[in-house]
Amino acid sequence: MAKRKVASTDTEIVDVQQVTTGGHEAPFWEKHQKEILYALGGLALIVLGWWLYKKMIVAPKQDEAVAAMWQAEQQFARDSFQMALENPGGGFDGFLAIADKFSGTPAGNTANYYAGICYLQMGDFNNAISYLEKYDAEGDLLPAMKFGALGDCYSENKDFATALKMYEKAADATKNEVIASYYLKKLGLLNEMQGNKDAAIKAYERIRRDYPNQQSQEWREVEKYIYRAGGGK
Repeated sequence: MAKRKVASTDTEIVDVQQVTTGGHEAPFWEKHQKEILYALGGLALIVLGWWLYKKMIVAPKQDEAVAAMWQAEQQFARDSFQMALENPGGGFDGFLAIADKFSGTPAGNTANYYAGICYLQMGDFNNAISYLEKYDAEGDLLPAMKFGALGDCYSENKDFATALKMYEKAADATKNEVIASYYLKKLGLLNEMQGNKDAAIKAYERIRRDYPNQQSQEWREVEKYIYRAGGGK
């Protein structure tokens, strides 16, 4: 019969098997086997339920929403913003109804953005802010576009402090030099208007330093803006 290994000290002999198993106590798995199996079974049901929800409910809703949004997008492209929001014609829903009916789908999320831009173009800045804030923007470009549009809304509402924050977020949210330079320029111009000369110069300097593009109008004109704000003198 094989002997158990023991670890000895100067004062006592310790049974290694007792240390690792808690003496004669059964391992955790053996003691709580039933509870663990129930928990794992419950987790499997949750995962299966989520998969069925995505497959059987969300995916068909997304397809329906995309088909419904086509007519509203056509009106948006024609600058018919009121029709795009409410009644694009042909029995189709506008962006407002799509955002509500298809909430939780990518198309419903996109409808929030379209609705926000429509309201912005119509001069209803509070509703524009409401729908833009509902929009969950992802990727390199869309967050910048969302924050930039919010900056325009707050600027139009004379909330310049918030507008400055939104323009800075827009510039920081993308690596695209055209969009980043555009919102850095807006950030600089609004800071100039508010008398924040140092902040304006900082925004202009970022264009010159981070996006050196001879073909970009923002970059070619940035020296003029820096000089006007008091830099380079």
